[in-house]
Amino acid sequence: MSHPPFSPDQARAARLRIGLTPDQVAAAMSQLGLHRPVEAVLAWESGAVAPSEAELFALADALWCPIPTLMALRPRSLREHRLARRFSAERLALRIGMDPHDYARAENDHRWSGTDRQTLLLADALDLEPEELLRVIGRAGELDGLLRQAVEGRWKQHTVPLARLVDAPERRVAQALRTLHQEYAHFNERYMGHLVARSDHARLREIATERAGWLHALSDRFLHLVGDDARPSR
Repeated sequence: MSHPPFSPDQARAARLRIGLTPDQVAAAMSQLGLHRPVEAVLAWESGAVAPSEAELFALADALWCPIPTLMALRPRSLREHRLARRFSAERLALRIGMDPHDYARAENDHRWSGTDRQTLLLADALDLEPEELLRVIGRAGELDGLLRQAVEGRWKQHTVPLARLVDAPERRVAQALRTLHQEYAHFNERYMGHLVARSDHARLREIATERAGWLHALSDRFLHLVGDDARPSR
């Protein structure tokens, strides 16, 4: 497996923040059960080599530093979320009841193949919010597409597929879609009203910008309206 994302600059900054020398970092890692020479710590900080997953976990503990800080990124992929929660691939697979080889394949291929139960357990283990889970398992685009179709057309026919996608009661999904459809129609009514009234272009651009921002946040708005019952399924 390839090395995890790693920032030499962040590692050095984290060490300096707590006033440790490279020798002390190596000693602290040894106390945690991972023995590496001081030359390894220096090589990580210089960017000559990157730590393995096990080394990254031990280094973060030695530096009292969150994993995402050492990776210098906001976790987006399945692997990055796993690393941020300090899971090895095998340990996470066992936690969600998935064959380790199947999990490794899903992570490497960026194609989730878990069952509904495994997906829910994954969300719990990695502490993923519904929209983030959809993104991680590659279904965020499907949610966005269905919601766009719903607000722009006949929202009722999208109730069942969306309820299945987020594993929420159809009644609550229908209420959310009705609200979103009304909000979208309001944008259009305002725009057309100003267009008929021959308002200046600045006002029309302002409404169009508001609508674009609303559409950009459509998934968040939908999941908020659906509430805590939303649990994205496989």
